[in-house]
Amino acid sequence: MNQARWEKMKMRMREVQLEQLLVTDTPSIYYLTGRWIESGERLLVLYVPLEGTPKLLINELFPQKPLEGVELVWLKDTSDALGILCQELLPGKTLGIDKNWPSGFLLGLMERWGSTQVMNSSLLLDGLRAVKEPEEVELMREVSRINDDAMGKLMEVLEENLTEKDVEERLAKIYANLGADGFSFTPIIAFGKNGADPHHTNGLRLLNPGDAVILDIGCRKNHYCSDMTRTVFFGHASEEDREVYETVRAANEAAIARIKPGVTFAEVDAAARDLIAAKGYGPFFTHRTGHSIGIEVHEPGDVSSANTNPLVPGMIFSVEPGIYLEGKLGVRIEDLVVVTATGAEVLNQVSKELRIL
Repeated sequence: MNQARWEKMKMRMREVQLEQLLVTDTPSIYYLTGRWIESGERLLVLYVPLEGTPKLLINELFPQKPLEGVELVWLKDTSDALGILCQELLPGKTLGIDKNWPSGFLLGLMERWGSTQVMNSSLLLDGLRAVKEPEEVELMREVSRINDDAMGKLMEVLEENLTEKDVEERLAKIYANLGADGFSFTPIIAFGKNGADPHHTNGLRLLNPGDAVILDIGCRKNHYCSDMTRTVFFGHASEEDREVYETVRAANEAAIARIKPGVTFAEVDAAARDLIAAKGYGPFFTHRTGHSIGIEVHEPGDVSSANTNPLVPGMIFSVEPGIYLEGKLGVRIEDLVVVTATGAEVLNQVSKELRIL
């Protein structure tokens, strides 16, 4: 149990005058307790009153050792789980609830508890989790180092007539050999014109000379996630390929150069987007410039024109501009960065020089 995190959360509860909340997301429960619990469809709730002892309501199918500072309330499959939870709640007081709690539980609770005084309390924990502690930053460095090694090894195994699915399978073996805990998301391996779909699903297309190859990969280690994208060319690259690639690389570097405390996420997005637009490719950069990352690969706090929040030291997010030309190719270059006291630390060290394999 991380006492400092609990105290910060209680401070935020006081600021918004919230006397009780339910933490239901597995990553957020892990953040507060150090226990990673996947409950499936069963009720799993960490009840946190502003005053008093927190209680973890958990099914007995998921045995846990005693948890310092938290009372374990054991449930059976035959238990009236929502009824037991209702007995813990403070009547007449607003209840904070995670944004991802299944509506079946939420609606059932509101009916049983007899109150509609609820609010989205994820904003409290999301704000805490957005600013990484030094030990979290080190965990992100470690998992990113593994991802760097994996990217280098993956480029080495690319060969003609491999399918995208073949490359995904090889990546899984590479991660296992490097000691990773598996994928942090399903990798995107896109050959040639498939790269024009930013969220392409890996298929059976064969790798052929002249293809641009998007490698968007990430792994987990110690419950923290990595994420990186490199685009390489197989056999040769046309002049258009080179122009698109260098534009994306310049956009990636411009956005990273803009990062420092006090600058907004929107300003970082604009640094990449404006450069791409100036080169005439504005309509082909179709997604946000980045997303926050940590225990989850996509955490609240994106790098987009809609996010005017200022950067704070300890924040970690991706910078991943791209250009996508339908029927031709896609190019995306992505790094993870940590906001420091004076700028940004880039967690990925794989070269961004144009590479022809």
